[in-house]
Amino acid sequence: MASTAMAEDPSSSTEDDQLSSMSHDDIVRAIRLLDNETRVLKDELRRTTLERDSIEEKKRENLEKIKLNKQLPYLVGNIVEILEMTPEDEAEEDGDNIDLDSQRKGKCVVLKTSTRQTIFLPVVGLVDPDTLKPGDLVGVNKDSYLILDTLPSEYDSRVKAMEVDEKPTEDYNDIGGLEKQMFIGDGAKLVRDAFLLAKEKSPCIIFIDEIDAIGTKRFDSEVSGDREVQRTMLELLNQLDGFSSDDRIKIHSRKMSVNPDVNFEELARSTDDFNGAQLKAVCVEAGMLALRRDATEVTHEDFNEGIIQVQAKKKSSLNYYA
Repeated sequence: MASTAMAEDPSSSTEDDQLSSMSHDDIVRAIRLLDNETRVLKDELRRTTLERDSIEEKKRENLEKIKLNKQLPYLVGNIVEILEMTPEDEAEEDGDNIDLDSQRKGKCVVLKTSTRQTIFLPVVGLVDPDTLKPGDLVGVNKDSYLILDTLPSEYDSRVKAMEVDEKPTEDYNDIGGLEKQMFIGDGAKLVRDAFLLAKEKSPCIIFIDEIDAIGTKRFDSEVSGDREVQRTMLELLNQLDGFSSDDRIKIHSRKMSVNPDVNFEELARSTDDFNGAQLKAVCVEAGMLALRRDATEVTHEDFNEGIIQVQAKKKSSLNYYA
């Protein structure tokens, strides 16, 4: 049985052999070393436990502070600019004061609050700075100005009422006219907010009825109501067309069988001074050229030839009078 036990646990037999070969003083010395190691481990355990309790207490205090800071009311702020900060590499001397703001990394924010103050935030707050962009509305703490939450875009309540998710049962005959506008500038603001809401909810369709009420002839008038109508029409034209060219729209060619090699950007640059009717004429001429040669697709050369023909007709139709 002894041989079986030794075969099962060879390490214990080795330790027994070592103990049997050790003197009394060596055994006492080994016991003292083990006691010292045990004492060191207990001290380490006690220190680790104290550190853990301290960290838990700090965590609890920080959670309470966050909960307190997130309580309403907020100040409403507007993101003005987002800056990418890099630490400044300067030679430091002993005894110099260290500017912690100059050593920060990451993104910083410049915002304007509802109290008309412009604040620079080296520490953004509880919102990921990568999700912010200039123009966003945010809720900030009234004391520290730290960003606590992002706010939805601000629209006029009358514009929000224009949003329709499902097809209504009413038709235009059941809808009356708009209420009277009591303030100057409301018409242009409503048009601007309506198009901003449409862009956010895109893809969507804006239905405009009774546009002839504002699409009047431009004339000089001293009446504020007439000027308000002209401002509303100008804002509508600005939102529909804008002040910059857009060569991505291909309305007249959407039902045509067009070769994939057609470069619409080049065609847009070639027809920079064309109006909508002339662009449609270019598409018609290109389609007729393709039909004359029994082609199944309209090529880029057909569009170029159509542009040349429309330009020739445009020049021949000019009449000069003395």
